[in-house]
Amino acid sequence: MSDALKHECGIAVVRLLKPLEYYKEKYGTAFYGVNKMYLMMEKQHNRGQDGAGFASIKLDVNPGERYISRVRSNAAQPIQDIFAQINERINLEFETHPEYKNDVTAQKKNIPYIGELLLGHVRYGTFGINSVENVHPFLRQNNWMHRNLIIAGNFNMTNTTELFDNLIKLGMHPKEKADTVTVMEKIGHFLDDAVRKLYKKAKSKGMTKIEASPYIAQNLNVAKILRKSAKLWDGGYVMAGLLGHGDSFVLRDPAGIRPAYYYKDDEVVVIASERPAIQTVFNVPFEKVNEIEPGQAIIIKKDGNFSASQILEPLERKSCSFERIYFSRGSDAKIYQERKELGRLVMPKVLKEIEYDTENTVFSFIPNTAETSFYGMLDAAQNELNKQKNEAILKEEGNLTTAKLEEIQALKIRTEKIAIKDVKLRTFITDDSSRDDLVAHVYDVTYGVVKPSDNLVIIDDSIVRGTTLKKSILKMLDRLNPKQIVVVSSAPQIRYPDCYGIDMARLEHLVAFNAALELHKDRGTYDIVEEIYHKCKEQQKLKDNEVVNHVKELYASFTDEEISDKIAEIISDTTIKAKVKLIFQSVADLHKACPKNLGDWYFTGEYPTPGGNRVVNKAYINFYEGNPERAY
Repeated sequence: MSDALKHECGIAVVRLLKPLEYYKEKYGTAFYGVNKMYLMMEKQHNRGQDGAGFASIKLDVNPGERYISRVRSNAAQPIQDIFAQINERINLEFETHPEYKNDVTAQKKNIPYIGELLLGHVRYGTFGINSVENVHPFLRQNNWMHRNLIIAGNFNMTNTTELFDNLIKLGMHPKEKADTVTVMEKIGHFLDDAVRKLYKKAKSKGMTKIEASPYIAQNLNVAKILRKSAKLWDGGYVMAGLLGHGDSFVLRDPAGIRPAYYYKDDEVVVIASERPAIQTVFNVPFEKVNEIEPGQAIIIKKDGNFSASQILEPLERKSCSFERIYFSRGSDAKIYQERKELGRLVMPKVLKEIEYDTENTVFSFIPNTAETSFYGMLDAAQNELNKQKNEAILKEEGNLTTAKLEEIQALKIRTEKIAIKDVKLRTFITDDSSRDDLVAHVYDVTYGVVKPSDNLVIIDDSIVRGTTLKKSILKMLDRLNPKQIVVVSSAPQIRYPDCYGIDMARLEHLVAFNAALELHKDRGTYDIVEEIYHKCKEQQKLKDNEVVNHVKELYASFTDEEISDKIAEIISDTTIKAKVKLIFQSVADLHKACPKNLGDWYFTGEYPTPGGNRVVNKAYINFYEGNPERAY
């Protein structure tokens, strides 16, 4: 993606089902779980670079012995920083106590981070400042083992204010009005309540306080706690939690917006945001990794008992299509094919634009995430060329000579690596004019492969703000002197903000939104901008399930192509000599390519939860009033 949209968060849970001695005997180290967690986090590093965190719990430790460890970092390389700290501590213990090296019991007792239950998180900060205090996992501490709660997730809630107010009604005093804190405190409240009730029940059965502890651990109903806690949540989420005594869970939102997968065998249960991370790290085939269903929680009790429990009634499945287009690693078998299909499906529009002149067209892509869609586009281009070759041969009828046949067969699709991203380049000057000149050189181009008579077709996975296209890519491509530059987006036009985990909250940052505004100015219909504002203000008085998305009205008067052409005007300036054309994927073809991930609210405004409509209207109000705050 040429625009700096950044990423989402990613989670990983590893639950070892055997004693640590087993892993020492089979794999040569009792730190098997820690090593696997490092790999799981690195394999999901694509999801977040702002921070990373790790937490572990040891099972069945004696009172007075440390059983919870946590380390977090917001360093430039946070995953490496975390595991450097862990490694340094382990090595220090081994240097001080060489006898620990072959004594797993001593390792578990004396060395932090080793444990049977591990949680990892990579973060992209969509809310709050990027301090280490905002990095997951979050820890809610208590002297009662059962009431210790560790939370990490990939999520945004649209109704944080409502959730915060409910905590206050419960008599609580949350330290911060952030969705992570409100979620953790909500779960913590019902966890405390459940532990109290079980203790009271144990006491009525004549158990001592010491005897009550294992009774609570065995009988704690995690599913019931989650049902009560998540009842009012509105958002997209995958929430992972560890309880101090050893229970753990991962809960997915009822619309399936955010992704989550799991694998289980007799040695381990592992859960992650991405399937390929599990496949690679644990060397398991695609079909062995299962998806957590919408509204479902994977619950692993302290004794290793595994269950998939339906916590919330599933809504219409609206799994995020941006996961398939961009966020998730393309090494997932299904995602790879879907991205290729996105390239194939958009190709008919491209061929029409270049008048089927594949001989005088160079095809390329914006590195690196558009590369897979590029391969799909090439497949479609090759099919067209084969058709052209067949027609040329048939046209010759009985006059086909060997030389002519060789000439026809020599025709091929011209592909080049045109755009090259200079990852080393950084814009260190904040002055706007100086910075723009530096930004213009973020991409290099390959010279000498494009003729003045050529069309240059270049595919990007999506176009959000259009800033990098305008300030860098188009200027660089124009230096090659093509006749026409056709920029292709494998995603449809992004018209609406996200509120479920992607940092895309402000309407005025979306180039499609600005194109619609410009079209209304051109046609003398700009009054609609104020009309929509007043409608959105009226909606603030309604309940979430009564709110409708009035921002749709801004786009209703225009065809997709009219908006695309206006975007092309916005991102081009008078210095661009070539004709510039933008082609976007259609929503219908997006659904064909990604049939199980129909979450398309960025493109259609069809939000999967009631809070989404409130957020988009609030985002519009903020735009109109010049308020830079996010809408959730």
